[in-house]
Amino acid sequence: MHATLHLLTHTDFPALTRRGVETLQLNLGYRCNQSCLHCHVNAGPKRTEEMTAETIDAAIDFISASPGIATLDLTGGAPELNPQFRRLVIAARARGLRVIDRCNLTILEEPGFEDMAAFLATHRVEIVASLPCYLEENVDQQRGKGVFEASLRGLRQLNALGYGRAASGLLLNLVYNPQGPSLPPPQAALQAAYKQHLGEKYGVAFNELFTLANMPIQRFGSMLISKGQFNAYMNTLRAAHRDENLPQVMCRSLVSVDWQGYLYDCDFNQQLGLAIPGPTGGRLHISQASLAALEDASIRIADHCYGCTAGQGSSCGGALGHEAAPAPTCAA
Repeated sequence: MHATLHLLTHTDFPALTRRGVETLQLNLGYRCNQSCLHCHVNAGPKRTEEMTAETIDAAIDFISASPGIATLDLTGGAPELNPQFRRLVIAARARGLRVIDRCNLTILEEPGFEDMAAFLATHRVEIVASLPCYLEENVDQQRGKGVFEASLRGLRQLNALGYGRAASGLLLNLVYNPQGPSLPPPQAALQAAYKQHLGEKYGVAFNELFTLANMPIQRFGSMLISKGQFNAYMNTLRAAHRDENLPQVMCRSLVSVDWQGYLYDCDFNQQLGLAIPGPTGGRLHISQASLAALEDASIRIADHCYGCTAGQGSSCGGALGHEAAPAPTCAA
């Protein structure tokens, strides 16, 4: 992290301010049952960081005092591994929030989580699931041998509960990441290719595909540095910057909270340690935060921000703009 932080923090990226906070994104911990090459939080089975019950209570109090927040976005690691996950989902849904679970799919068949899919469906949690390609060899290369087949089993389990089916209202969206240091192809065209391939070959359905650019930080950033590709990738992001994506970047309406309860302008800033300052210095904690203090505040920017505005743009909700569609593929 320190090498990429040094390379990223001197920037000419345009200044940004937050409009308001509509989404609270909580990172429930870095423990995961997978270790993906593109993971920008360096999650894995050996990580032990985990949001405590006390910090989750503080987050629930913040939500209760913040009527402007409409969405709770749960991420990790595998967020479901946090023992407080179900309690948090129930509390957020009881307060009328839209809840998103950023699910890796394979967690659904881990011992002790066999009923997780049914729990998510019962509480009408939206699922955003990583599936970085519709081709088995590419997924297994990026995420580990056997992950594609395990992901298909998870998708079929969710489909059987109604996820991804238009009439059910249970949303299942997939996430695509490029295999290497390149921008994702146009989202609409790639979504059509995913739907055709997964539907015809595997009988799998989903709602939307989100295309995300790989951020040059943590595990992916270290890989770029080791291969001598970091500067070339940053040049790719800078050259593809589009000012028209700036109004829609996620940090304008979101705050990210790390497993210890400290606030950041986005999940990527969290991984670089670029925290939102507290009222008396240091880092702002969820127990000290208020929506009024966060609105119209300056956003901490660095060179990695170009990953959100390059080409179509990239955010937690997928592409921000539109581009002409070449022949779509997830093989690159």
